Amino acid sequence: SLLFLGLVAAVCLGLNLLFLTVYLICLCCCKRDAEPESKRPGSCCVTWTAVVAGLVCCAAVGAGFYGNSETNDGVYQLLYALGNANRTLTGIDALVGTAAPARPGCTRGAGVSPQKGAFVPGRAAARLGAAGFGLGPGDQVTVPWLAYLLFFILVLTVCLLGCLGLAKRSRCLLTAMLCCGLLTLLLSWASVAVDAAAAVGTSDFCVAPDKFVMNLTESDISAEVVHYYLYCDQSRSSPFQQALTVFQRSLTTMQVQVQGLVQFALPLFPMAEKDLLEVQQLLNASETSLHQLTALLDCRGLHKDYLDALIGICYDGVEGLLYLLLFSLLVAASFSTIICAAPRAWKHLAARDRDYDDMDEEDPFNPQARRMA
Repeated sequence: SLLFLGLVAAVCLGLNLLFLTVYLICLCCCKRDAEPESKRPGSCCVTWTAVVAGLVCCAAVGAGFYGNSETNDGVYQLLYALGNANRTLTGIDALVGTAAPARPGCTRGAGVSPQKGAFVPGRAAARLGAAGFGLGPGDQVTVPWLAYLLFFILVLTVCLLGCLGLAKRSRCLLTAMLCCGLLTLLLSWASVAVDAAAAVGTSDFCVAPDKFVMNLTESDISAEVVHYYLYCDQSRSSPFQQALTVFQRSLTTMQVQVQGLVQFALPLFPMAEKDLLEVQQLLNASETSLHQLTALLDCRGLHKDYLDALIGICYDGVEGLLYLLLFSLLVAASFSTIICAAPRAWKHLAARDRDYDDMDEEDPFNPQARRMA
């Protein structure tokens, strides 16, 4: 469907260029011999057409600035939320790696192993955020924002060239405006294709984001774990609760056993004091890591990041894309009108030059004759 939208935009561009070509050919081939008195209303019509097209361009640039800002904010919020989720999952991986040596058999048997509990979600998060972390969130947001900003400047510059060309009756400025207008017309239709494809693709994702995430992670993560983090239903227990409970009980049992060895075996084997204290410190560190792991595995943190990402891309992002699409369509319509009006303005300038050349040099009311005198 996205390729179809791009094809539709290309067809619209072709029809637009075909219309402009036919119009310009008809304008060149169907010249009418008009009287000098009848040229003034035509010149006024061309001027007002250019003014209206310029005002529409300014309004379009205003809508484009707003849409660009909204899209930028939405994408930044999405990448920021994905970054938080990625840091949370990376922390889970690190904590599982430090807590597992305390009693490897217990954790792996309970299902909190790196293969099933932490590293696989980390890979899933990396897959979800792959598009956002290639250059870093700041770079990913800045590149399209800057590209559209340059496009806005180009549109305003071409409008300024057209106004100056009409005001100064300069053929050079009108020619430059016509060439830049054709370039802007091509860019505007390309922007229509990109904005429409991005808006439709994002809207399709936002219709059922939970289903998309579950389909994306079904080969790596169990559906129970994904459902737990997507919906964060407090009435349901964590899928890791049983494993964490077993781990906690195992640590408590080992701490009691080590404490008993310290109390009763040290008087008999004083050389084992250093080893027993090291084991005791390791168990205490594992217990601290277990508490941190329990907090990170809670669904509320990742669920909040998930909702923030959806709000950023599905509200601000889609709204901004729609405004950018409106901007592109208005610019395409305005510059099509300006390109149609430019040849008529050229004809009026040529007619004015002919009238000026036909003036009687001996006429005392002729400005040129007064300057010569």
